[in-house]
Amino acid sequence: MAGHSAFKNIMHKKGRADAARSKMFAKLSREITVAAKLGSPDPSMNPRLRLAIQEARAENMPKDNIERAIKKAAGGDTENYDEVRYEGYAPGGVAVIVEALTDNRNRTGGAVRSVFTKHDGNLGSTGSVSHMFNHVGEITYKPDAGSPDAILEAAIEAGADDAVSDAGGHLITCSFDSLGTVAAVLEKALGEAVSVKAVWKPGLTTPVDEDNAQKILKMITALEDDDDVQNVFANFEVSEDVMKKLTAA
Repeated sequence: MAGHSAFKNIMHKKGRADAARSKMFAKLSREITVAAKLGSPDPSMNPRLRLAIQEARAENMPKDNIERAIKKAAGGDTENYDEVRYEGYAPGGVAVIVEALTDNRNRTGGAVRSVFTKHDGNLGSTGSVSHMFNHVGEITYKPDAGSPDAILEAAIEAGADDAVSDAGGHLITCSFDSLGTVAAVLEKALGEAVSVKAVWKPGLTTPVDEDNAQKILKMITALEDDDDVQNVFANFEVSEDVMKKLTAA
């Protein structure tokens, strides 16, 4: 079982739902503001903003919050954020990518390095592990969005690369550059998605035991708790037995 998405479910089950939701909305708002400031405040003219809004809507972010984040970009007192990617290794030789939006590179870099060190990881240089991943778009739908054949047909029509369906729902994959366009076409055909995200998908996964899985989970949680960190991706894999133990813990 691929690790990061499964661990996301564990973290949600362990509570802190309201706090996690508030933090998620804050990060989505930051991305919307940055996207609107870098380009046009009109999502139809700004692919990055359109994608940020699609992701926010998929996470049930209130419309007022989205509009407020766009309007904030027009304010002269808005912070200037830099996009930074950190790469390194977690326990067990697991590759980790951390994406951040920060107004202070020194603060964010120091905080990320501290988390890696505290959790027995090693922060490397940019490019040290990203070659192990593919930067792609992922769009998910609930099972009732359509039959596997219907979803596959819609995905092909939208220009996606693949669609996989199981009891949990439908996962549509496309190139990173076409994510906004594919998501918009799919929304017209299938309705709003559960999630619309750009992800770093590992080409190869690294199996880990229960001890390292626990360490990696704590490390990812600590990284995602940082306000500047937008996303964390890792290439670990855990067995069904280990996953059951972690879920029961």
